[in-house]
Amino acid sequence: MTTATTPGQGPLTGVRVLELAGIGPGPFAAMLLADLGADVVRVDRPGGPGLAIDPAYDVTNRNKRSVIVDLKAPDGAARVLDLAAHADILVEGYRPGVAERLGVGPEACHARNPKLVYGRMTGWGQDGPLAQRAGHDIAYIALTGTLGMIGDPDAPPAVPANLLGDYAGGSLYLVVGVLAALHHARVTGAGQVVDAAIVDGTSHLAAMIHGMVAAGGWQDRRGANLLDGGCPYYGTYETADGRYMAVGALEPQFYDEFVRVLGIPEHADARKDWTRWGELRAAVAARFKSRTRDEWTAAFDGTDACVAPVLSLAEAPHHPHLAARGTFTDHGGITQPAPAPRFSATPTAVRTGPARPGADTADVARDWDVPDLIKDQSR
Repeated sequence: MTTATTPGQGPLTGVRVLELAGIGPGPFAAMLLADLGADVVRVDRPGGPGLAIDPAYDVTNRNKRSVIVDLKAPDGAARVLDLAAHADILVEGYRPGVAERLGVGPEACHARNPKLVYGRMTGWGQDGPLAQRAGHDIAYIALTGTLGMIGDPDAPPAVPANLLGDYAGGSLYLVVGVLAALHHARVTGAGQVVDAAIVDGTSHLAAMIHGMVAAGGWQDRRGANLLDGGCPYYGTYETADGRYMAVGALEPQFYDEFVRVLGIPEHADARKDWTRWGELRAAVAARFKSRTRDEWTAAFDGTDACVAPVLSLAEAPHHPHLAARGTFTDHGGITQPAPAPRFSATPTAVRTGPARPGADTADVARDWDVPDLIKDQSR
């Protein structure tokens, strides 16, 4: 783990992003843009987003600046539009139609700034029968078929936190979308609306699996396939101390190394014989149960058996490989993932801690040349 000390610039230095405060995938997408060097100004609402987390620990607001605008005040929309006039990208995560009712929808923003890329982050998308329905990550991924792929076949589908829907299918697709649209805007001078829906992005993530289903290489049920735990040499196993090891010995040369180190050479021929997978799984499970996680980690160290210990969130930053790469960093006493990916010419860094609501209003008003931002909104 490293300590964040030197401010990075990042490849998006000079890009201005306006984030209308929300929760989940929108803030994470804006954090990623900020990590890449963009000047992200978050428009917080009076009273905050209503989440229990202390703003001082919300690392999804790192590298940003915050202003407070009451969009329900008589001049609230005008203040946001003043900011939008100076932005390259806007990110919002309201239900469809809410931004328009507040006076800060795409039409109003493009009237002030035709080049603006207007990024919309929702679960269901801007249209369709469920567009106005409330939802969370788990419901979105349930409808896409991806949730149903995960877990033991004899148990309910396993819940992958909110990583698969909110962040992989949501935030990352929004970032790809707004950056592609920004390139288009700079070439043509025309902005556009980016409709990033978690149901779309999560479905897109399963493109390879859909191809395998069509080709007859994937069964549409849990625990019956090469990559979903159905294969005994691609999965997780409990160790003697109640911890786990992860195995991904798919290719023949890796599998041969795996059975050698594990000490079950009599199962070397079971790799392609699915009729023997049951006995293979039992043998692998029994061997892993004979030693602790750390003992097996040491045994597989230096091999190409594709085996790794399953670490906790607290353990991960201290793993020698992650520590050597600086995959995690410490800023302001908070251990957190460092910005990713990495750039040879425009390095990134955690420059500032989580933005405190409203703390940067005066600086943003000056830097973005929006003096009305600091006027009293109680009028």
